[in-house]
Amino acid sequence: MRGSSRIKTVGEAIEELIAQLGIKTKLHEQDAFVVWDEVVGERIAEVAKPARMVRGTLIVSVKSGPWRQELSMRKQEIIRRLNELLAGEIVKDIKFQ
Repeated sequence: MRGSSRIKTVGEAIEELIAQLGIKTKLHEQDAFVVWDEVVGERIAEVAKPARMVRGTLIVSVKSGPWRQELSMRKQEIIRRLNELLAGEIVKDIKFQ
């Protein structure tokens, strides 16, 4: 083996591939779906589900108008908590539908 080359771990190889493909941001955006229930709690998770992410905006389906209004008032707090768990400014906005 040459002095400067070394065998990469599978994790390192995957990280390198993700960087080369330019999909790192997309993967981080999908993590918002994973942590949603933890961020909003069980009660809200029953009535509001993340549907998709579009250029940093999380689109959330909400079962009723009153819940949509309630969540709109809590939007900044939810964004802050999501980004804390995601360790970066991944979610820039949320639209409740």
